[in-house]
Amino acid sequence: MRQTQLFVKQLQNRLVVAPTASLARVVVAPHYPRAPRRGLLYREGTLANKRKVLQVTRSKASGSSPSPTSPPLHGLRDHRSSRGPIEGSRDREHIPTVVVPDHDDLALRLADHIVEVVARETAAKGRCVLGLATGSTPLGIYRELIRRHQAGEVDFSRVVTFNLDEYYPMPADSPHSYHRYMWENLFAYINVPPEHVHIPDGSVPRERLAEHCAAYERAIGDAGGIDFQMLGIGKSGHIGFNEPGSSPDERTRLATLDTVTRMDAAAEFFGEDNVPREAITMGVATILEAREIALIATGEHKSEIVARAVEGEVSQDVAATFLQGHANATAYLDSAAAAELTRIKTPWVLGHVEWTPALTERAVVWLAEQTGKAILKLTARDYTEHHLSPLLAKHGAAGPINGTVFNRLRDKIRGRRKLPSRKPVLVFSPHPDDDVISMGGLLRKLWENENAIVVAYMTSGNIAVFDHDVRRHLDFVERAAATLGIERAAARRVRAEVEASFERKAPGDVDLPAVQDLKRVIRESEAVSALESVGLPPSAARFLNLPFYRTGEVRKHPIGPEDVAIVRQLLTDVRPELVFAAGDLSDPHGTHRMCLAAVARALEQYDAPAPEVWLYRGAWQEWSLTDSDVLVPLSQDELRAKIFAIFKHQSQKDTAPFPGGHDDREFWQRVEARNLETAARADRLGLPEYFAMEAYRILAPQEAER
Repeated sequence: MRQTQLFVKQLQNRLVVAPTASLARVVVAPHYPRAPRRGLLYREGTLANKRKVLQVTRSKASGSSPSPTSPPLHGLRDHRSSRGPIEGSRDREHIPTVVVPDHDDLALRLADHIVEVVARETAAKGRCVLGLATGSTPLGIYRELIRRHQAGEVDFSRVVTFNLDEYYPMPADSPHSYHRYMWENLFAYINVPPEHVHIPDGSVPRERLAEHCAAYERAIGDAGGIDFQMLGIGKSGHIGFNEPGSSPDERTRLATLDTVTRMDAAAEFFGEDNVPREAITMGVATILEAREIALIATGEHKSEIVARAVEGEVSQDVAATFLQGHANATAYLDSAAAAELTRIKTPWVLGHVEWTPALTERAVVWLAEQTGKAILKLTARDYTEHHLSPLLAKHGAAGPINGTVFNRLRDKIRGRRKLPSRKPVLVFSPHPDDDVISMGGLLRKLWENENAIVVAYMTSGNIAVFDHDVRRHLDFVERAAATLGIERAAARRVRAEVEASFERKAPGDVDLPAVQDLKRVIRESEAVSALESVGLPPSAARFLNLPFYRTGEVRKHPIGPEDVAIVRQLLTDVRPELVFAAGDLSDPHGTHRMCLAAVARALEQYDAPAPEVWLYRGAWQEWSLTDSDVLVPLSQDELRAKIFAIFKHQSQKDTAPFPGGHDDREFWQRVEARNLETAARADRLGLPEYFAMEAYRILAPQEAER
């Protein structure tokens, strides 16, 4: 127990520092009851409770420090103690920017500020006007605001709200509507008067839209203007639904959605074809009239567009760049969303930095790639011509730097004989295919090394099964009924009920419980088959079916005590010496992030010796050579076997319901390209040449004793 406590403490200490009422109508009950329910938030283990943080650290003991882009292992943290911002030169940032370690810190910081704004404005003028946003990023902020309201720390009775946008057409009671989102995630739990809530009405007849938008603008003016406007940013650079080409002088209007925006929304709507093509949105001019603006972004998938918005030139192609002209706009980012900012990605080009081993490694690899040279061929001139003279001066010559970094990278490569053997190993797979997608090669090697492996599939993944797959399986059961020894009439009856439910179902509707179970079983059978493809027996599989996932919808419950208890019990049963978990934050609907939180909280409560934790990345990206601690080489045959294992997930083959990102390739194609490129990149740096590579980060419990 003491070792586990020390492990958690050590990780904490090594944190990255780095309308009119009739036109903009309000929808209240019966759809949105003012009482907490399991569909939202307020259970033990959320932002409302005491928490600690497990933060990714480097496994090397040679003075290395975490990368600013490292994803945290989120545990429970004291809700009153958000960590300070990551500092650095802001010379290239045209919008004041605050970078915090993770999305919990961002939620706490923004909630703090909103509470201050509400208190200040209501004291000064009797009311406060807030502009609110939707999406996944604000959820943590809304949860914390609810907690503070329930604790008596903030009063919303004199707050007036205006939402940025709404899909069109969109009934207010649709599971996709922003009306419903706001009531389910904020308004139903605070004391804002319903008549003070304004949200564009997606059900207004098209012939009345112009009048509705004009009324929305008048209502903002009658309220005295917006005191504090919260904004997200889309991959197209939109704020609100002001897509590329939007003018800075436009007001609330009907806008056509960009293809990028519709692709991003496809998961929520169960397919891009179901995403509305239009939306009602505040215009850029309306947004810029707010007295204060907060642009918020989390996750690696936002990093490129964030960098363009903050550091790029003002352009109609990226509406968020218009914020550069606002006198009181601030960007609030977690470290993942800030990854492409110059002060995070290449801080040495801006001025003095502290040359830790990790930063030195990043800089030398960057230099090698900039010059197209292998590391050992870099010269003093290369360093001086690329802003790295201080690093050269510290070491006196290029040779010692080159050699040190080359050796650090080479030592990360571990073939089968250097990998763990004869240990209890626990692999956490958020979805039923993440294990083979992310670490199919390593799984086979670990099994060959006689490790006792358990693969825990944390969620059923059932929402990612197409209806036609259920039809196909039911057809098989009916045809095979006699062979299976079951009554064919019963199989036919179930099939008819399922078919009838499909006929009634609109895109995004929740399946019947029986259908959800069928889809779960389909994915479980695929997972077992995939394990067998990499050599593991079916007995290695554990299906946790965590409660947070069991909504039947894309939106999930927060991680709660039931989820953590299930994970903790498995840890107790297996007593692993080595744990694998998904460490990426680019999962388009957040399941990886939530599963990582469940693992972290379970480890915090675990009363046995702390295991070594390896983090892999999933279907959307790979660790870079500098971010990784272990590089596992794969032969051509091993990569082929890994791909065949991915093929076993037939429900995700050819066309996956939630492919994520703007990548039309199948998961196996992404994996193949990613693993080949990791090896090719290492080869270009002059490291030993391999066919393909997987990459991992490590948390090492023995560091707790240092």
